[in-house]
Amino acid sequence: MPAIDAQDLAARYIGLWNEPDPETRRKTVHALWAEDGQHILLPPQQMHDQAVGLGFTSAALEARGHDELHARVTRAYEEFVAPGTYEFRIQEAPRQLRDVITFRWESFHRKEGQVTGGGRDFLVLDDTGRIRFDYQFPD
Repeated sequence: MPAIDAQDLAARYIGLWNEPDPETRRKTVHALWAEDGQHILLPPQQMHDQAVGLGFTSAALEARGHDELHARVTRAYEEFVAPGTYEFRIQEAPRQLRDVITFRWESFHRKEGQVTGGGRDFLVLDDTGRIRFDYQFPD
């Protein structure tokens, strides 16, 4: 695996979720994730509990491959960032152990001027330094 600058990777990752240009988002998804990369999200507790109540053993939400990843990022951008409500930011400096980078992020409410949420990501990289698995744990 090539040498990876964890700070740079995390900054490009967070920047993607705030990116207004659809073509730049698409290109960044291709640059950051492996072709078969996955974004795996632990859903909010209420959604998790409803899924378990319906008999699902796992309530993780997943996007696989560049097209689904681009759709996931675009949907989050349109819901949270485009209206001018939120911006995503790195909260804690990334740390790296071999092929895993982890960091905390936050959602900053622009009008209220305060942090209103956040979470932790674990990025598992492939041997080219691109994201193979993106495990996201929102608070």
